[in-house]
Amino acid sequence: MTHRPPEEPLRPVRPHRVDSAWNRPPEAAEVDPAVLGALLRRHGWQRRGGAAGRYGRWTPPGPGGGTSLLVPESRAFPDSDDLLGEALLALARLQTPAAREVLVALAVPSDEIRWWRETPTGPAEAAGAVSWVAGEELRGAARQMLLAGALATRARAGYYGARHRRSAGAMLESVLVGTPADGRGLTAFAPVATARRLAVRLHQALYAVREAIDYQRATGGMDAFDSAVEAGASRELTEALVALVRGTEGARVAVAWAPAAGVPEDCATTAEPVEFSPGDLPALREAGARYLREEPSVPVRITGTVVRLRRSGPRGEGGVRLRVIAGVEVPHVRLTLGEEDYRIAGQAHLVGLPVRVQGRLESRGGFRRLTGARDVVPVQVDDAERDRLMKSLQETAEITAVFEEACGGD
Repeated sequence: MTHRPPEEPLRPVRPHRVDSAWNRPPEAAEVDPAVLGALLRRHGWQRRGGAAGRYGRWTPPGPGGGTSLLVPESRAFPDSDDLLGEALLALARLQTPAAREVLVALAVPSDEIRWWRETPTGPAEAAGAVSWVAGEELRGAARQMLLAGALATRARAGYYGARHRRSAGAMLESVLVGTPADGRGLTAFAPVATARRLAVRLHQALYAVREAIDYQRATGGMDAFDSAVEAGASRELTEALVALVRGTEGARVAVAWAPAAGVPEDCATTAEPVEFSPGDLPALREAGARYLREEPSVPVRITGTVVRLRRSGPRGEGGVRLRVIAGVEVPHVRLTLGEEDYRIAGQAHLVGLPVRVQGRLESRGGFRRLTGARDVVPVQVDDAERDRLMKSLQETAEITAVFEEACGGD
């Protein structure tokens, strides 16, 4: 069994509900003028005057352009709602990243996670373009980092492997990844209602890793990486940082809190981007190897359905694959059973019953193998649940091999 390569693409992050309707501006009555002003400033808009205490005139980032917005500072004046409505409509018509990201953050209050990469400058890059490969590398590294942050909300571990991926992936379903203007930067919107824990944990983990790298480069010691695990650091995060920095002259990551929701507890109101350079790569790689090597095996009791049985002859021990129902957050495990336990597993499968088994979930192979498996017992379920399990098994391509191996074994 091999470990998943760091370069392997992760499942794409699905957009949340504003992705297909971002250009429908929210109602003026739903928008706090102070929040709109804060978001405009965050996304590069410049205030160019206006009546003090009443409204401000904002112009978009970049050169030229005749567009400007009049944004009231409060609702204290009769024309505030009219000005807000006109500003929101103008933002929707602009259809630029600087306008779109403001509308997204207004539609669903979200913490923003931003990545920047400094790539070597060639003729195309000097003209504001970026290679396809570099753009994909940025998005891939960002997806890996979001997954690492989501995993850290489930448990603290130096290495997760296959553990907690299902629930972490579910958290990512609400995250929207924006379209970068030049391919060098990327923004993810983590809705406060569903993914604030992800943003907080990633924010804390990045600072912990930065401090651990600095400590390692100053002293040669790796101890700080061990304590960084409590803040959310992991092999998955170091792999994401390696993917982000590799092939660049440097990279930065920043987390900005949703103005409408305020600053989370134990987090700084304003935080500078965390910077990483190619000189950090040796420490990151060493830390990743350390996390993988030192993550201990876990004693577990697993309930699962048998989806594969295999042994070389009609007697003796055999290999079993279980689809996990309860006991640990991994989708499948493999295990080797003695002759009697193997027979029990085969019989339970043929009558449509799950089994319960004890053992140790090994970190080698990504927490996909159970060693020292013992005490296999069928788990009684009602008829409806048994029918559902049998139907689910019959819908898999593995079922033919399962029956052939089980019937030929004894």
